[in-house]
Amino acid sequence: MKFSKFISYFFHPINFPILGSILYFLLIPEYIFKQQEHLILIVLLLGTYIFPLFLLALLKRSKMIHSYHMETIEERKFPTLLFISICIFLGYWLLKSSVVNILSLFYFGYGLGLIFSYLFLHLNFKISLHTAAIGGLVGFLIYFSYYYKINLIIIISILILLSGLIATSRLKLQAHNHREVYFGYIFGMLSQFIVFFIYMI
Repeated sequence: MKFSKFISYFFHPINFPILGSILYFLLIPEYIFKQQEHLILIVLLLGTYIFPLFLLALLKRSKMIHSYHMETIEERKFPTLLFISICIFLGYWLLKSSVVNILSLFYFGYGLGLIFSYLFLHLNFKISLHTAAIGGLVGFLIYFSYYYKINLIIIISILILLSGLIATSRLKLQAHNHREVYFGYIFGMLSQFIVFFIYMI
């Protein structure tokens, strides 16, 4: 049980956008000026990690959520809308820079995944944001490797194994049932593919 809690906290959904961004800059075969790279990463860290943590702390303090895992459907609605706005804003900012178009798709993909999650909340169904986050990262790296024609099979395989570990931990903690875990992973990955397909048309 302690190990499952550690996995859930260490691989919290809030960590995946910046993790994906770091992987993007480590793996991209094109040269990007280091100063530009560092500026983008700082903005993304502030936008996807520091600012959301601050917002979650405020929501918890005001009793709008009872835990950072937002376990109930009602707790998830408002924070989900906030995170959708953040992802779309950052995606648009990255796309406008015209330097990191593929990275912008990663954020649009997460935004779309959160929109699916929000719609499911109104059907009284909460998909796992943990598995949606790791599924989104796997989906992103699949089309990243396709777009740049580079072999990322080892990294993708490791992330798929990690997906199973995260899904198992959420089930062991009884935070989600099997359907919520599967739907999270499927829609997290599917959202990335949809955005990439639209971009490539």
